[in-house]
This record gives sequence, C-alpha cells and structure tokens, in this order.
Amino acid sequence: MSIIADKLYTRDEFLRMPDSVAYEFIDGHLVERNVSETSSGVAAVIMILLGIEAMRTREAKLYGSDLTYDCFQAEGDRMRRADVSLIRTSRLEGHRGVGVMPIPADLVVEVLSPNDLAYDVDNKVKAYLAAGFGLVWVVNPDAKIVFVHRPDGSVSKLLGTDEITGETALPSFRCKVAEFFGA
Repeated sequence: MSIIADKLYTRDEFLRMPDSVAYEFIDGHLVERNVSETSSGVAAVIMILLGIEAMRTREAKLYGSDLTYDCFQAEGDRMRRADVSLIRTSRLEGHRGVGVMPIPADLVVEVLSPNDLAYDVDNKVKAYLAAGFGLVWVVNPDAKIVFVHRPDGSVSKLLGTDEITGETALPSFRCKVAEFFGA
C-alpha cells in the first residue's frame, strides 16, 4: 500500500471523493489499494461461490470491495475496504442503508496483488481481528494458497485440494480451495 500525497484529508472529504473506492483512509491519509487483474478475478470467483450459498441459506449478505468499514476506533482514525466481505443477516438489523458499515464483518477476504507487502497485509489482518472481525481469509493467487486467520490467533494454511469452510460466518459453505483459482 502506498500513501497518496502529503495532504491530510478529513473523513467527510474521503467519503465524498468520487474515486475513493481505490483507497482506504488511514489517519487522514489516502492509502492506495493494490489491485491486479488476477486478484480482481479471484475475488469475483470467491464472491460468486460465497454468494450462491448466502443466497440459498439467506444467512448472510455479501459485499464487494466498495463497502467501507468504519469500526477501527482502537486503531486510530481508519476506514478500510476488503476485497470481499460477509455479514450474518441476524447482525445487520439497524445497519442497512448507512453510508459506511459500522460493525465488523463475520468474514473478510483479502486477495493478494503483486504489489502487496507482507508487512502491510499482516498489519491489516491484525487490524481486522482487533476490531472484532470474524474470519480473515488471505488468498494468494500465485501460490494458490489461502491462510485462514481466526480471532483466537489460530491460522490454517489451505492448499488446492483442501476444503475451506465458512466456519461460524457461513456454516454451510464449503468448497475446495482450487475452485477459487478456476481449477
């Protein structure tokens, strides 16, 4: 992630920016989100796979990379965006139609891009978990690996033939990790 310009922005300025979807807001700075054709495609496949199950069960709502999460108060003045996120329907009461999502997701997916730095990704995972997010999937399209981070500190490394599940976020979801990568 790279900080754009030296100018400090207010939260309102950030939210009013027509192209703000390309950034996250970190302590008054615009931080560019790294994306690539591959990461975008993998995120879309994951969204479809999760979306089919979420629509079938009606247990959760799925969101794309344009949803802003504003629930990182312990981390400072931050608003973040995940590549894919999911919130259980039962937790959404009273939060629909707001400009930003004030509650943490039950599952967030971060798909790595070539310019992502391990340090930045690790810090983002820590921030998600510290803010009360449930599962954090870090998906590496090049290595075809998914790391599942949980609030209890446990991490699972899943390869192509391994089955990934929605655990508590979407209990009925399951597929082979290879499906994320078109295999």
